[in-house]
Amino acid sequence: MTIYKNKKIAFIGTGISNNALIRQCLADGNDVTILSKKGDIPQEFSKIKSVIEEKYIDNLTDFDIIIRSPGMYFNNPNLTKARKNGVIITSETEIFFNFCKCKIIAITGSDGKTTTTNLITEMLKAQGIKAHMGGNCGKELFSLLDVINNDDIAVVELSSFQLLSLRYSPYIAVITNVTPNHLDVHGAMEEYIEAKKNIFLHQKEDSITVLNYDNKITNNFTYFIRGTARHFSIKNKVFNGAYLSDNGYLCYNNFDKNEIIMHKSQIKLPGMHNIENYLAAISAVYGIVSTENIVQIAENFGGVEHRIEFVREINGVKWYNDSIATTPTRVLAGLKSFEQKLIVIAGGYDKKIPFESMAETVNEKVKHLILFGQTAEKIENSIRNAQNFGEIFMHRVENLEQAVDKANELSENGDIITLSPACAAFDMFKNFEERGEFYKKIVNKL
Repeated sequence: MTIYKNKKIAFIGTGISNNALIRQCLADGNDVTILSKKGDIPQEFSKIKSVIEEKYIDNLTDFDIIIRSPGMYFNNPNLTKARKNGVIITSETEIFFNFCKCKIIAITGSDGKTTTTNLITEMLKAQGIKAHMGGNCGKELFSLLDVINNDDIAVVELSSFQLLSLRYSPYIAVITNVTPNHLDVHGAMEEYIEAKKNIFLHQKEDSITVLNYDNKITNNFTYFIRGTARHFSIKNKVFNGAYLSDNGYLCYNNFDKNEIIMHKSQIKLPGMHNIENYLAAISAVYGIVSTENIVQIAENFGGVEHRIEFVREINGVKWYNDSIATTPTRVLAGLKSFEQKLIVIAGGYDKKIPFESMAETVNEKVKHLILFGQTAEKIENSIRNAQNFGEIFMHRVENLEQAVDKANELSENGDIITLSPACAAFDMFKNFEERGEFYKKIVNKL
């Protein structure tokens, strides 16, 4: 497979994405340069031309093609200038969509997209379908192109940064929800919403779009759909899609042909938010995967790492890792998964999102809140300003290691401690995975 030939190509960023694509471009005889602010270039590319400095993207007009990593904002002024000068700006995601020869199911959302992506993949595999998972979770998208066959299905998780410039849409698009997120990059909620819409705006008339009926923003997307709309809801019986009945059954309504799938008690993963994830996944695969195989996954799937992940129990205290909880809505979902008051560790990088939406529930569900990172003061102020502030104790520490020590000091037999940051990890860690791994390492040393 040849993507480009005899072109001057710049790659912005390496590591998690772009590596397989770099190899292909080199094999095809292109002039490749790697641009990296951090300088964390894999050893196999150490001999390739590179620019590693503070102003690493100041001179982009000398290239024919620039392939950006998801972390490089599409509307960066330097990229905009390069586009105006005729430089092609693309990404691994766009190239994958252009060359993928099988059907694609793509998932996005502010919360729940990784679990939903994994659920869809596992359901397809249980049905005997060869499913390939990639994007924000799973493998590099470009590396999948060599192993995909026409009858397979690619299951792709996409972030707003990947979607912002995407001009292709999948056969089945799923949006779990849309709430304020990444406003430090997008600047305004409007751009974030428009990015999410790209997952379905370029679909054809035979496509399927799955939307959260209970989320006002995603429900309003219904008016822009070209193909078939499917909805999911934990509050209402939907016309076409999966919903939670009043007596606790997950059902699928297919234009008034109602089918009971299973009772919510059969789902191994805790929390109402995971019921929502299952409803989204069921809506995506209904008609492709049998009810029996959907139920089989529900009863056996134990969850994804860093998502209310049980770490250990010591002296009667249970420790959980919910490092993926980088937004207030994700924190709320985690808190509501437990019936007792918790000791919570929170704080991190400031994505310029408000924390008021979680304040009342935190006051209600948390007895000790341990804060660190850039957002510690911002979170504390939102908790103090809530109408029901009064019984919660708040503590400030310098880092995650001190936070774990403090939680351990405050805990007693029967307590539950969870890392539920409500923030990204970039002030102290590379990503939420690294933060979660470090947290587990500290806890396991106690």
